[in-house]
Amino acid sequence: MVQSTDPQEKTFLALGDSYTIGEAVPVHERWPVQLAAMLREAGVHLADPVIIARTGWTTEELAQALLATPLSGPFDLVSLLIGVNDQYRGYPPEPYRERFAGLLDSAIRLAGGDPEHVFVLSIPDWGMTPFAAAEGRRPEKIAAEVLAFNALNAAVSQIKNVWYVDVFPISQEARAEPDLIASDGLHPSGHQYRRWAEAALPVARQILG
Repeated sequence: MVQSTDPQEKTFLALGDSYTIGEAVPVHERWPVQLAAMLREAGVHLADPVIIARTGWTTEELAQALLATPLSGPFDLVSLLIGVNDQYRGYPPEPYRERFAGLLDSAIRLAGGDPEHVFVLSIPDWGMTPFAAAEGRRPEKIAAEVLAFNALNAAVSQIKNVWYVDVFPISQEARAEPDLIASDGLHPSGHQYRRWAEAALPVARQILG
């Protein structure tokens, strides 16, 4: 795993699933990449983000990937967004809480043990997407389940004293703005990811000083 060798550069590690790897959008439209560009525009000397994420990953699969990936750290900025695939596969919320807490512990460790250098993003609402409609899913049921998972990851984030960025309301704007959905009919578009990056920017700037 390539990491910055410039001691003056700040480093950014993004952990997650399809939302972090940017399924269905070009690399430059991924939200961590857009956030990094915004931080550079704000004068932060920042290396390219290191992204550990894959479409379809659950909390358990991300944990396994972290065990198998050499990451020396510490990173100046670490993000975590995970859980939609636990919800999609019908896993109950409570075991998710435990697995999420373990991943957040790993994120804090990779930030040099400092929770002030870690932020969590909430799980977006995919219930209003064309993909959900094609599957015959009820959007209100999906929203309620995602909110239940978000209540848990928000509670764990508060307990562990990390920052929290809620992108759930942004994702719901896709009801009125179809261009916030990517061409695959499921994932956010680059436009929506830009809004996520804008929401995370004040937190990231605070973390990086």
